[in-house]
Amino acid sequence: MKDSPGEARRWFDEAGSDLAFARIGHREGFHSKVCFLCQQAAEKALKALAYGDGERYVTGHSLQDLVDRLVSRHPSLESLRDLCRLLDQYYVPTRYPNALPGGVPHRSYTEGQAREAISGCEQVMLAVRDELRRMHIAVE
Repeated sequence: MKDSPGEARRWFDEAGSDLAFARIGHREGFHSKVCFLCQQAAEKALKALAYGDGERYVTGHSLQDLVDRLVSRHPSLESLRDLCRLLDQYYVPTRYPNALPGGVPHRSYTEGQAREAISGCEQVMLAVRDELRRMHIAVE
């Protein structure tokens, strides 16, 4: 069996690394990559909370689905639904040209979308951090 607090910390730490790299990408103008990394960071943060709750295998990539399974134990996550819906849109089309007929991801996303993705991701991470701390799981 996995060490739930330890696994939660590992996943939350990796989420923080993804967000930090997204900020660098934002400064350099890699908007599609920023949007994807923010979706990934939010996913890893939510999975950290699931592991903190003692879940053994946390699968799936939909942030909305993750919130659905966590909200009964963490009602404060209800406020994240719209942000998760936004970030979920960045999982596939930010990476694959065939998800954007006639376009390519690196030319299709804007600085505004990247900024919005970072903001949304930060809000998800803060909410998860607060929940983990309430559970006495120390995270940065």
